[in-house]
Amino acid sequence: MRRVLLVGAGEVGAKHLMALGSAEDLVVAGVADPAPSAALPVGTPLFASWQSALPVLSPELVVVATPPGPALTVARAAAAAGAAVLVEKPATLSPAAVAPPRLGDERIFVAFQPHFAPGLDHLLAQPPDIERAVVSLAVRRDLPYFRGWRARYATAGGVLHQQAIHGLALALRLMPADVEAVAATVTHRRALAETEDHVTADITLTGGRSVHVDARVDHLAGPPHHELVLSLTDGRHLHVRGRNLEAGLGDAAAAPTHEHLRRRMYAAVLEAAAGGPLHPCLFPLTALRRPLEVIEHVYRDARHIRAAHTTAA
Repeated sequence: MRRVLLVGAGEVGAKHLMALGSAEDLVVAGVADPAPSAALPVGTPLFASWQSALPVLSPELVVVATPPGPALTVARAAAAAGAAVLVEKPATLSPAAVAPPRLGDERIFVAFQPHFAPGLDHLLAQPPDIERAVVSLAVRRDLPYFRGWRARYATAGGVLHQQAIHGLALALRLMPADVEAVAATVTHRRALAETEDHVTADITLTGGRSVHVDARVDHLAGPPHHELVLSLTDGRHLHVRGRNLEAGLGDAAAAPTHEHLRRRMYAAVLEAAAGGPLHPCLFPLTALRRPLEVIEHVYRDARHIRAAHTTAA
């Protein structure tokens, strides 16, 4: 059994605990969180800090499920201690923080769970010629969601960092080109937090390629979704579907569970850290720089609209 340390037992940490609990070859050796909100499995050791947990447990895998602020510090310390490290997105808000890489960064992976959806491994291994990508996200996030660290842009980033990064990062990985221009609008309507309610962006890449983003967290009509449509140069269209892309290129009705996708992430990280082949769905820490640079570019150049909020939610 591989020993796992989970750092962060909040909303995201709870999801990892569910996935880790059903993994046959992994055991949660401990959880590090000064004030866990997730229910821990009976008998699981709880540590007030990751600094105290690392030397006691000597874990083979460390799953970092903290906010972006401390995530990179924790990940680098765990990698230096010899562990393979999985970091929840986005790990950091600063592109400069991951470049140039530091010694040990090769043991850190930012594995986006929806990227392990059906068919996306083949798509990432052999990207087709894509001329346009459309990322659409529509969810409803009210006041309770924005309490705590998510209330401030400096600690959570915006909708693109926290919500739409799955689809946007996937599109950018499939379309390796430089940004030529950005036209974006960021709308702050409900004033629930410093982060925004709606972002639209048209990102022009070299070679005539483009990415369109429409991401909103004040959605009311229809079911929530986060999808990606790829328009190929040969006229075909590929649809990555799901509540959060989890159906991949497959049938939405047969989409794997989030627990299944996370177990695939753990296995891929451990194999790569042991010297095996890099899974095409894994995100090396250094590769996180490009989507963060694009997101930073969008927010920097966007037109910001601060409308009178219509609800206190």
